[in-house]
Amino acid sequence: MAPIPPPAVGLDAFPFHFHWDVFGLVVALAVGYGYGIRVLGPRHAPASKPIVTRRQIMWFVAGLVVLLLVETWPIHDIGEQSLFTFHMVEHLALALLIPPALLLGIPAWLLRLVVRPVLPVVRLITRPLIALVLFNSVLALIHVPAVLEAMLGSETVHFALHLVLLLSAAIMWWPVIGPIPDLPKLRPEMAMGYLFLQSLVPTIPASFLTFADDVVYKAYETYPRLWGFDILTDQLVAGLLMKIGGGIVLWTAITVIFFKWVASEERSGSVRTGLGVRGLGDRSDT
Repeated sequence: MAPIPPPAVGLDAFPFHFHWDVFGLVVALAVGYGYGIRVLGPRHAPASKPIVTRRQIMWFVAGLVVLLLVETWPIHDIGEQSLFTFHMVEHLALALLIPPALLLGIPAWLLRLVVRPVLPVVRLITRPLIALVLFNSVLALIHVPAVLEAMLGSETVHFALHLVLLLSAAIMWWPVIGPIPDLPKLRPEMAMGYLFLQSLVPTIPASFLTFADDVVYKAYETYPRLWGFDILTDQLVAGLLMKIGGGIVLWTAITVIFFKWVASEERSGSVRTGLGVRGLGDRSDT
């Protein structure tokens, strides 16, 4: 006798409830940021530069908003109790959207104050090869069936491993963004190659999900299916999201770096040309 499939449910099967751990993290980050800008800024920010720019504030707020959206109701609840696709949305946001937004939003002087006590450690773990290996090891770990099902069974484990993913992703993005002068970012051509390698690595776990003939994460077999979404289709979509969605984010970053590089080279060429013309003019006057 074939097993009875889990029931199809609507969004009303996931009643709203507050995620105090996530809310506490967001508030702590916001309060720390505000304290740094208002209290530490006048004493530690360079006198020749603004304490913080409007663009930096927008980046930081955007990172906090995305964190709050993906780690609370309804996305987190659906990902934990029904559809793995929603769980994958969380992982992609924690890995590829939130960390660069937060790093771009923190002024260099403030971030330097934060990491100064552990700067030698940060210098080591943000070396490109180490950062790549560290981040992808964490990414692979949280997609091991036993580990992911442990996350589903415990809110504490779930929150802790998502926080580890967020931190390891910040380390991965660090060589590209280079948020403090003590640890300069990669040259544009190196940064593009680095992100290209990063775009290839997740295809391995994504392939296991996309081409699997059976359910990879058995816990989802027992969960009600939101909108009647079939479990194997859910798994397929999650794998495609990991591969294609992650690739879109990384290739967008590569494209931005490329065009900024080209624009910088054109400006440098124009300056050199201008200096050369001026030099010829000076010699013709003598």
